[in-house]
Amino acid sequence: QVQLVESGGGLVQPGDYLTLSCAASGRDFRLYSMGWFRQAPGQEREFVAGISYNGDITYYSDFARYRFTISRDNVQNILYLQMNSLKSQDTAVYYCTRASEVRTRDRTMNDMVNALGALWGQGTQVTVSS
Repeated sequence: QVQLVESGGGLVQPGDYLTLSCAASGRDFRLYSMGWFRQAPGQEREFVAGISYNGDITYYSDFARYRFTISRDNVQNILYLQMNSLKSQDTAVYYCTRASEVRTRDRTMNDMVNALGALWGQGTQVTVSS
């Protein structure tokens, strides 16, 4: 059974950086688009960033663009989220997720967001506070 395990969260100060990782079990990681979502207390889960199965296409929410970078290692089966210039508003539990089908076209960000969510990790807490 495929599992996603996030790590790398923690307590940091505003302006700091963090790199989140998501390790995937199974052999087919390279065939699926992957993404990061986050959920702050009392709020709905929201899309952060997504990456196509081969890494050629990436999408970011407005708050993540220019500060966060999503990447993947299809040999090690790891998804990353590099987060720079962190703000208190970035405080949330961050989840990685996998698409429902292999080799999705991901023509638009909506295509990717709609495809994601078939499988979730347990989440990793990111707290940005001075």
